[in-house]
Amino acid sequence: MDDTIGFPDPGLDLSDGFKPHTSHWGVFSARQSAAGLEVRAYAGDPDPNGIIDNFPGALRHQARIAQPAIRRGWLERGPGPDDRRGRDEFVSVSWEKALDLLGDELSRIRDTRGPGAVFGGSYGWSSAGRFHHAQSQVHRFLNIAMGGYVRSVNSYSSGASSVLLPQILAGYEDITKRNVTWDQIAGHTDIVLAFGGMALKNSSVAGGSISKHVERGAMAAARKRGCEFILVSPLREDLPVEAGAEWMTCVPGTDTALMLGLVHTLVSEGLHDQAFLDRYTEGWPVFLRYLTGESDGQPKHAEWAAAISRVDVDTIRNLARRLAGKRALITVSHSLQRAEHGEQPVWMGMVLAAALGQIGLPGGGYAYSLGAIGYYGRRVNDVPGPTLGQGRNGVADFIPVARIADMLLKPGSTYRYNGETRTYPDIRMVYWAGGNPFHHHQDINRLRKAFAQLDTFVVHDLAWTATARHADIVLPATMTLEREDIGYSSNDPLMVAMHQVAEPFGLARDDYDIFADLAERLGAREPFTEGRTSRQWLEHLYEPTRASLARRGLEAPGFDEFWARGSLVVPQQPDDGGRLRRFREDPVDHALPTPSGRIEIFSAKIAAHNDADCPGHPVWLDKTDTPRPGAPCFLVANQPVTRLHSQLDFGGHSLGAKHRGREVARMNPVDANARGIADGDIIRLFNDRGACLAAVHVTDGIAPGVIQLPTGAWYDPMDPEEEAPLCVHGNPNVLTRDVGTSSFAQGCTGQLTVVEVEKFTGNLPPIRAFDPV
Repeated sequence: MDDTIGFPDPGLDLSDGFKPHTSHWGVFSARQSAAGLEVRAYAGDPDPNGIIDNFPGALRHQARIAQPAIRRGWLERGPGPDDRRGRDEFVSVSWEKALDLLGDELSRIRDTRGPGAVFGGSYGWSSAGRFHHAQSQVHRFLNIAMGGYVRSVNSYSSGASSVLLPQILAGYEDITKRNVTWDQIAGHTDIVLAFGGMALKNSSVAGGSISKHVERGAMAAARKRGCEFILVSPLREDLPVEAGAEWMTCVPGTDTALMLGLVHTLVSEGLHDQAFLDRYTEGWPVFLRYLTGESDGQPKHAEWAAAISRVDVDTIRNLARRLAGKRALITVSHSLQRAEHGEQPVWMGMVLAAALGQIGLPGGGYAYSLGAIGYYGRRVNDVPGPTLGQGRNGVADFIPVARIADMLLKPGSTYRYNGETRTYPDIRMVYWAGGNPFHHHQDINRLRKAFAQLDTFVVHDLAWTATARHADIVLPATMTLEREDIGYSSNDPLMVAMHQVAEPFGLARDDYDIFADLAERLGAREPFTEGRTSRQWLEHLYEPTRASLARRGLEAPGFDEFWARGSLVVPQQPDDGGRLRRFREDPVDHALPTPSGRIEIFSAKIAAHNDADCPGHPVWLDKTDTPRPGAPCFLVANQPVTRLHSQLDFGGHSLGAKHRGREVARMNPVDANARGIADGDIIRLFNDRGACLAAVHVTDGIAPGVIQLPTGAWYDPMDPEEEAPLCVHGNPNVLTRDVGTSSFAQGCTGQLTVVEVEKFTGNLPPIRAFDPV
């Protein structure tokens, strides 16, 4: 594996006018030619991601926003609640007029309601560049020019786990970024039990830049050495063919019950590591009383688990025996905790790893969300990277990120979060730059009603997404290829000089320049810009990296040399297993940052919250959103293969995977035949929240009773005037539920819901999601 993922950097091929650049899905170089935009993957990447092929068709697509636009109703009547958002037309205006109007509205909100009436709604993901990072830019602007903003915490991907894990094991990054690596798996692991899998479509992207996609090669190397992979998922593709995985399906959402059955088997047959549990864990005796049924009268034995999960009893018992005594790695994907009671499989996966005594060993133990994103399972850089300061937020209030519709619809009402009873603020303005809530958020029809409550909704975007179409003020932002930046990730050693490849589309401007001009209107230009141009900011942000390299006696090129070269390799920390390895080696001097300093199988702190939907140790909790008459099938709404979230859905790589212009759902032949559906048909998916059309692929690679429709197809209502219009393009979030995982974490539950499916036989509506406004 070291030869596969090692450096030195082979360099970016910058011949023939190609310029260096990078993205969330891979390092590449690009050039403009008579044939249009050309891109080529980084030569050092052993498994390049085809998403870079979305760029050529997207750069000058008609969906791009050419100039500032104001919603007619807001322009004519001024700010205020309005259910015409998403239904109204837009009026194109000059930059001066747009900024003057917005500056006046920001001043009004700041001076009459205060910064606590503004929600800074960025979700990032707009660029791998560390300066033109929209989330950092909008937060910096609101902090400096407005005095702060109401923020969100956690993420749609890991809303439950990011609250839970620091209280029972260690810091979230200690578990995901400084724990088990792909090198360790390739070299040490005997068996991987992957709940929800480790799909390459997920690990092919990262929050910053990513130079080498190593996951496929690591799994192939581990398998060649004799490592076994076992996949528990309704989708066979959740592990790549290189893993040679055994595929096991359980009823979606029942993984916790299956894990309990495994641990019960280990205990009943004396296969668990009692010495590890005694030395390193807290609360095992409390949990054991639940496991054996002493506390509730129901032993969680294999027969009990089989009845819930529909996994054969002997399969459960044999799997427990196969895990015992081996270098076993338990992984739990984000998908499991993006569902009702999502905290439970995360916690129970850790307990299973603890019962096997494997936590802290090279290639063994517990690796939550390994494979969920490209910088998990890698080494950490050993020098600081470029980071744009965001200033101080003068507003203490926040919400869990997936509770935005609740906040807008129910200001002043209370909710539970992490043991506290909190109150939703009264938000009058949402300022969004980076991200697309009409992709990320659930129950879009409810979300539309929520945004109608605002005085003003402001959006920076490069294209006419559904979010932009529901805004009052739309400001066209540049695409990453249209500006300079520095690409970097804390878990990737290649820093990239992101050269500008193309001129901005229409009148699009960088977020930084937009905010600088707005800050001037609010009397804060100098504090916001600190007197620097964008290029001067890049030089400033590069300096801490250069200085750190120089102090260590390593090659430390100046900014101009780095820029001309196009990339720079930085040193990384040893692959030493991080905090969990140190804890295993010395649990006294390297205690965990939990209340007990140990692995908390039972948490007295969480138990004291008295939240029935998340008690003090992992438990099986019956679900409310299960198949029923009118909605007999599970819907899995997971991440797409051909784009990052909803980004560049109009790019060639994404469009090429659609059928008859629609997103493609997958279903088992048993379910398709029962409904008279054939491969390639257009289907209608529906429940009591909404409906959408999609094409269908009939395959035995999905479990019976399950329909899979990826997220990210742009919301395209057939008739926006309706309260719950049919989405003709295939956005599953017209179907998903907008409820929290529990009153403890309030995470997103968008992964799993229930629907009915039927063949669509009417006249096929046109796709208008990518039409210009």
